[in-house]
Amino acid sequence: MAGNPSSTGLMDERVDLPATVPESARSRRIQTLLALLLPLTDAAMLLLAFFAGYQARLYLPFFAQPEGQPPFSAYWPIMTVQVITILSMFYFSRLYHQRRSYSRIDQLRTMIGIITLAALLTNGIQEFFFRNTDLYVSYPRSLFFYIWIFSVLLAGVGREVHRLVQLRLRRRGSLRDHLLLVGAGRLIREVAGRIKNNPELGYHIVGVVTDKDEHQGKMLGIPILGNYPALKDIIDQYHVQQVIIALPDHQRDNLVELITMCQRGQVDIKVYPDIFAYMAGDLNVDDVAGTPLITVRDIALRGWKLSLKRGLDIFGSLAGLTVLSPFFLLTALIIKLESRGEVFFTQQRIGLDGRPFPMIKFRSMRPDAEAGGPGWTVKDDPRVTRIGKFMRRTSWDEIPQLINVLLGHMSLVGPRPEQPAYVEEFQRKYPRYMERHREMVGMTGWAQIHGLRGDTSIEQRTTYDLWYVENWSLWLDIKIILRTVYQSVFRQSENAY
Repeated sequence: MAGNPSSTGLMDERVDLPATVPESARSRRIQTLLALLLPLTDAAMLLLAFFAGYQARLYLPFFAQPEGQPPFSAYWPIMTVQVITILSMFYFSRLYHQRRSYSRIDQLRTMIGIITLAALLTNGIQEFFFRNTDLYVSYPRSLFFYIWIFSVLLAGVGREVHRLVQLRLRRRGSLRDHLLLVGAGRLIREVAGRIKNNPELGYHIVGVVTDKDEHQGKMLGIPILGNYPALKDIIDQYHVQQVIIALPDHQRDNLVELITMCQRGQVDIKVYPDIFAYMAGDLNVDDVAGTPLITVRDIALRGWKLSLKRGLDIFGSLAGLTVLSPFFLLTALIIKLESRGEVFFTQQRIGLDGRPFPMIKFRSMRPDAEAGGPGWTVKDDPRVTRIGKFMRRTSWDEIPQLINVLLGHMSLVGPRPEQPAYVEEFQRKYPRYMERHREMVGMTGWAQIHGLRGDTSIEQRTTYDLWYVENWSLWLDIKIILRTVYQSVFRQSENAY
């Protein structure tokens, strides 16, 4: 079956690789600096625009000259509110996630809409909240207009300067992502040629992976690093950040498998356009020097939703740890009284983008429960202690994971994390399994509230997890949390043992 690792054997081989390319710490520092510089540039331009608008009202003849205009210092409160409002709306509109190639016209149109709305909101705040206070100051329509026009112009200029600086750094090679090209034939040569001829894209092509068993030679001056079975090792050793897959028609059956092999850490994967029957989520179209590329996986495209979800996690974990702390002490005492051993059980699990982390639980089994190796818990499992049976039935043993949520290892809601050995097994059996790791793993999830926990169908669980990943909303998280609490309190969780 297409995409099944056992059908082609692409994952079964290991090969020796040439020397690695050192990861560019300098490039990462520059990327971080540019990311911080953009909102600072916006803030500086918006402050300058307010001052320019104030001065323009005094000296430009488009409106009647004001009489007794208040000093500029009187406008600091309303100016501060307007700048903060615009920057916040820029953030939630994802204007601080700069795509490698984007339309400046579309960006300017978005900025005009945001600045207009923010200016109106600021004027409303001035009238409703500042009136009859020391913060209130006259804000006539002429001043409103001047500040609005200068805000649009100067914010646009600031972003263009930022773009030019970024472009210059890319052309000089100071700001580049490590890119790996995967494919064969005319398609991969076309993509390689376009990227090589456009250094402003900011790519450093570390090499090409082809279908042939060759580890030497070059393609358009780009070294050939190996064949498909070596993908995992090449991505790790060359610190690859971006992968572009361009396959000829006769190799399309390998596409799902290649995508699975490329899902390593924080690697963005793009595929030369085609119709993908196996894709169920939204597809984003990017552009590389005029060549359209469909983004299969782009972890950077999270924007305000990720911030909102993280905010809910921090609030929920802090509230839970505060309210439940007395019950933590009681549970710890009961566990120690029943059996020797640690109160907490820590086990390595796989989280966001395949990263391992130590997951914390209340110990619900005997200390020697995994002496013979890890295994699923089954009904009436003899390894489970008496207090452990109650904790597992009510999911109370999972509550210490609020600490993991607070530390950023987990979310309140998301696909449940598995042990590394199971992840390795499942990603070989189920082609889309690793897509569930596009989201932070969670204490509970869409699959769990439908009884898919423990020793149940992994294929069906993956389907539920992928539906959650592709249909996330804040309301969906709230519903899952409420249903989890209800099922736990009333002991209605299916397969909880």
